[in-house]
Amino acid sequence: MTQPTVSTRTEFYRLHNGQKVPLPFADQEYENRLMGLRTIMDRTGVQAVVLTSMHNIAYYSGFLYCSFGRPYGLVVTATESVTISAGIDAGQPWRRCYGDNITYTDWGRNNFWRAVRSVTGTGRVIGVEGDHMTMAARMLVDEFLSPSQVIDIAPDTMRQRMHKSPAELDLIRAGANVADVGGYAIRDAVAVGAREIDVAMAGRDAMELEIARRFPDAEYRDTWVWFQSGLNTDGAHNPVTARALEHGDILSLNTFPMISGYYTALERTMFVGEVDQASLDIWQANIGAHELGMSLLKPGATCAEVTHKINDFFAERDLLQYRSFGYGHSFGVLSHYYGREAGLELREDIDTVLEPGMVISMEPMLTIPAGQAGAGGYREHDILIITEDGAENITGYPYGPDFNVIG
Repeated sequence: MTQPTVSTRTEFYRLHNGQKVPLPFADQEYENRLMGLRTIMDRTGVQAVVLTSMHNIAYYSGFLYCSFGRPYGLVVTATESVTISAGIDAGQPWRRCYGDNITYTDWGRNNFWRAVRSVTGTGRVIGVEGDHMTMAARMLVDEFLSPSQVIDIAPDTMRQRMHKSPAELDLIRAGANVADVGGYAIRDAVAVGAREIDVAMAGRDAMELEIARRFPDAEYRDTWVWFQSGLNTDGAHNPVTARALEHGDILSLNTFPMISGYYTALERTMFVGEVDQASLDIWQANIGAHELGMSLLKPGATCAEVTHKINDFFAERDLLQYRSFGYGHSFGVLSHYYGREAGLELREDIDTVLEPGMVISMEPMLTIPAGQAGAGGYREHDILIITEDGAENITGYPYGPDFNVIG
């Protein structure tokens, strides 16, 4: 179908503008993923899946949408895979997705759901993402699709995403390499008087240039750095500020390259000029936990078991009360504002067994409150791929005081 004239006032149409472009992965990779989703559908009795999250749409189609308050979707049936996108994006979603695309217009409220219905039909068993779909959207499913039953398939899709393909592992390895590039650029930019924002920009620019060099056919978006100093290191996700670095400051280096929706990270504790003994003691204890944790990541271990052993390490040193979150998480299609594989996190309440092909970080953090000796946030972060007999560490940037006391 060609682009309609204004007078037709169509609810949706197909705008196949230009030619398909290279996606992050080969067609067979997306076929394999869709086969996995259809296996889930067969097992659960779902006849049509309506995916709405950025991470699942990107995982199964390659298309990473930009919402700006508009709904986007991917409808998968036994024979079709169709992204549903807003007219404001024109032909880009079709060029950047595996499968078909339907564009909906904003000439009538809920045209998105009319476009979805054109693929799903009505009266069928519909799969949705219960952890993403809003209450308002759930009501519209009933209104427009009249489903015989609605089934939450989010947990099953999460489990599928936790097991990485060889192609995904290659991309994640490349991402870890890019994170290291950002780390070295940050190290070079650290100096007394430099602002957090200045150092962060150096790391971000270096990573974006490296991503463009490695992936010339990609879209470039969302790569970022959190570089924190002094008191601002107390939280892992504290935004960058314009604070100027001072001699003796504790620093937290955090680089996050984003490649076609895939997140990787490097995180390191650093100091400007020198590190006092109290801070060094805390830093070395956290490094000890980091090294212990990495040694525990192997097939057959559970997330909870690893967590408890690191807890014991900190408790023996009277430091457990300063731990602020879990010790690691999965990687893949996720970012700081979309995606989560909550079933693969190093926490006490997660019993997932580590298996070959999973990717997980080790990132212990201790936060010592202001006013105490060694005050600040200490964190090291490496990414490991679980193998048949252990784990492959794909992070290369060094940790510890020998390399990370700068100036």
